[in-house]
Amino acid sequence: MGIAYRRVLLKLSGEALMGNLGYGIDPAVVQEIAQEVAEVIKSGVQIAIVVGGGNIFRGVKAASAGMDRATADYIGMIATVMNAMTLQDGLEQIGVPTRVQTAIAMQEVAEPYIRRRAIRHLEKGRVVIFGAGSGNPFFTTDTTAALRAAEIGADVIFKATKVDGVYDSDPHVNPDAKRYQSLTYGHVLVNDLRVMDGTAIALCRENNIPIMVFDLGVRGNIHRAVMGEPVGTIVGGFCEVS
Repeated sequence: MGIAYRRVLLKLSGEALMGNLGYGIDPAVVQEIAQEVAEVIKSGVQIAIVVGGGNIFRGVKAASAGMDRATADYIGMIATVMNAMTLQDGLEQIGVPTRVQTAIAMQEVAEPYIRRRAIRHLEKGRVVIFGAGSGNPFFTTDTTAALRAAEIGADVIFKATKVDGVYDSDPHVNPDAKRYQSLTYGHVLVNDLRVMDGTAIALCRENNIPIMVFDLGVRGNIHRAVMGEPVGTIVGGFCEVS
């Protein structure tokens, strides 16, 4: 089976970097993700990454506790940069050239986000990690992933999660939950399936960017997804549910 996608955007939640810890970053998990990304790069696929910050700080949670929402979101953006730099270090330790670009200027530690420069890095075989979200409060890193994917012309968004796709009910609660192979954007939005937030899904629909939802915990899944293997649920295809 040949390569199904030429340029992909991988969306990692902050919690993905936490592993089994209650808070922060698990270096072993970072190394595992770095190894997987390295395999994808070796196959000639261009990969960009958007990383969340929920393992360090959650803006929505802080806002519900009384903090100003915009301030909380900015703190969350800074948390994503900490994750981006950690991922960069993990990748460069194993010889994968990586650039971090941030939506908030931090010239001492990262490049500013410049679309044409990001695309040039990808063309040269470098991994580009987008930090600081979109630079705007009230927008999630899911929405950032959809926005950056559209800007760089990504073929697909890989939404790496802790479950192996989208189910009709919570598989941790209901052992008979059914996993979908393919869903339309509309079905996800109407039924509020929480694949990504509504703004991100709508942006993907407008720009015709499919979303592959799969389990990050299974070794080799990123590479399998790149090869077009059915490792999870694809949003943006046909709809299994009438």
